[in-house]
Amino acid sequence: MPKKTESTHPNASAFPNGMPGPALRALASAGIRSMHDLAGWNEKDLAALHGMGPKALQVLQRGLEENKVES
Repeated sequence: MPKKTESTHPNASAFPNGMPGPALRALASAGIRSMHDLAGWNEKDLAALHGMGPKALQVLQRGLEENKVES
């Protein structure tokens, strides 16, 4: 059986651990490549991305706060 690829985002390591695959794909589709890119987005617009759920939003918010990322 082929090994499953762990990363579903070209720069998954730029985001906090625990990000679900669909959310990583949503970020990639929106052109968000880093936490710095993410800082320019508001929660409402992120939530509207296909694949971005409540868990991913919490993980991202925690990551922004822990790393003190600003837009």
